[in-house]
Amino acid sequence: MDIIFLGGLEIETIIGIYDWERTQKQTVVLDIQMAFDISKAAETDDIKHALDYKSVSKRIISFVEASEFFLVEKLIEEIAKLIQSEFHVPWVKIVLNKKGAIRGASDVGIIIERGKK
Repeated sequence: MDIIFLGGLEIETIIGIYDWERTQKQTVVLDIQMAFDISKAAETDDIKHALDYKSVSKRIISFVEASEFFLVEKLIEEIAKLIQSEFHVPWVKIVLNKKGAIRGASDVGIIIERGKK
């Protein structure tokens, strides 16, 4: 299986459990890998046989910007479900970075894998 990736996708959203986090948008950074067989797209040179990563990124941005989850665990799980169901991706790996969430740490977040390659 081939891997299509989106790296460093920065999105502003309401995320967190503290009162101030419920009123102020924060940036989450996503790195996403998606399993997808690119052979038909490579053979035909036709976008209809490819995973349109522009459409994927626009959908994720729209979803995350509109969300207001308390936990990054919930947000990342919902992103994985969205990618797999709407874009028919059998396997996805997502790194969600909530930069600056811990004083003294430049990066903090979660990595998940869902599905099968």
